[in-house]
Amino acid sequence: MNPDIDVNSPPQLASTELPSAVPAIPKQLGFVDEIHEIAERDRHDPLALLRLLRTLEQLHREIQQGYFQSALPNSRQALYALLRDIEENGGWPYIQRWKLQELFANLSEQEK
Repeated sequence: MNPDIDVNSPPQLASTELPSAVPAIPKQLGFVDEIHEIAERDRHDPLALLRLLRTLEQLHREIQQGYFQSALPNSRQALYALLRDIEENGGWPYIQRWKLQELFANLSEQEK
């Protein structure tokens, strides 16, 4: 584990860390900062954080199944370019759900 990384803080990406093919989120949107503020405000309320995670997961699903699928390229060359970009710039965005067994294992480790 890298001692310079604070695992208790949300990850912060500077625009210089993003590959040039991946545009940064426009600053005027500010929703990332708002999400961080909500998470920080509710950091001791697991139910509120769970609601936030569920909302983010639902938004992810809506964008993926709606806008993204309808925006997929219709030519082989464009599809290849998209797949290549996915491979080169960090893979597929995915919000993973915890399995209950993993959660219980995590809890039992904390109790020891």
